[in-house]
Amino acid sequence: MRRSMKLAAVVLSGSLGMASLAACGAKSTDNTSSGSSSEGSLKVGMAYDIGGRGDQSFNDSAARGLDKAKSDLGVSVTEAEAKAGEAEADKETRLKNLIDGGYKTVIAVGFVYQQAVDKVAKDNPDVKFAIIDSHDDAQPANVTSLVFAEQEGSYLAGVAAALKSHNKHVGFIGGVQTELIKKFEAGYKAGVKSIDPNITVETTYLTTPPDFSGFASPDKGKEAAQGQLDKGADVIYSAAGSSGNGAIEAVANKQGALAIGVDSDQASQPALSKYKNSILTSMVKNVDNAVFSYIDSVKKNQPLTGVKLFDLKAEGVQLATTGGKIDDIKSQLDAAANAIKTGATTVPTAPAQ
Repeated sequence: MRRSMKLAAVVLSGSLGMASLAACGAKSTDNTSSGSSSEGSLKVGMAYDIGGRGDQSFNDSAARGLDKAKSDLGVSVTEAEAKAGEAEADKETRLKNLIDGGYKTVIAVGFVYQQAVDKVAKDNPDVKFAIIDSHDDAQPANVTSLVFAEQEGSYLAGVAAALKSHNKHVGFIGGVQTELIKKFEAGYKAGVKSIDPNITVETTYLTTPPDFSGFASPDKGKEAAQGQLDKGADVIYSAAGSSGNGAIEAVANKQGALAIGVDSDQASQPALSKYKNSILTSMVKNVDNAVFSYIDSVKKNQPLTGVKLFDLKAEGVQLATTGGKIDDIKSQLDAAANAIKTGATTVPTAPAQ
């Protein structure tokens, strides 16, 4: 999730393809000292959602996987970032420019790329694509979906929130009201209610499609969190990309309140270090592991295909333990996690009405 309006203005050397990459906000981070592509190395292009590197959340998790592939596998990489309010054609152009630059393995970060990936992949059957957080039954065979059981990790976040709330009043902030973010909401609420069905859960969505600015508006996140705090919520979980940073700030300014981060371990993020004492935990979505696994499979000429689900059992989602604030409820969290893994608990993917 996750997302700001910065675009890289980077001069890339070489062909017209590389020049076009610069025009669409791309930057080369090739694994050579000279900055040019390693001869014969696998070339991987990554198209980020709004925000790119530095969102402290979703995109940064994907970036960590790309960095690991660069260092451990010796791949050459180039990154391109989306911009707020862009047209569908801009996404298609970004993907095409990566291909024109010689990047025949392309990873699209976020469900907003589904339509563009389907179109460009169909026109380029020799290119391998992966898309994170999305699947289309009609997508071409050269597209692999890397998806997560967000509801399962969010369930554990809800258990933690319920156990830590003194006011018996918690909150959920969603960046954009989409089916994906509703999975976070559904799991969180189910986890809360599993501890105490009488706990009040505030729910706020920052924007609705086609307005996706809710993933990149810390001011909106801060305002929403403040509103929930004013109503009595003392633990707030945000699934809102960089907008969640604003929510965390608001929570940190309220004595006794706690925030739950998302996607990355936000208590360990340098840009959020001044708020770390107010972050109870984060529902970590291990996008980095999925990205690295996909690139590794392509390098080994055994590419992952179809839909690959990274759930709780596969360690695709988990709660962060940085700061030790959930150490005292570890037994309850472990019990909840085991119930999900064994099938004793089935976590809903849509919020209860």
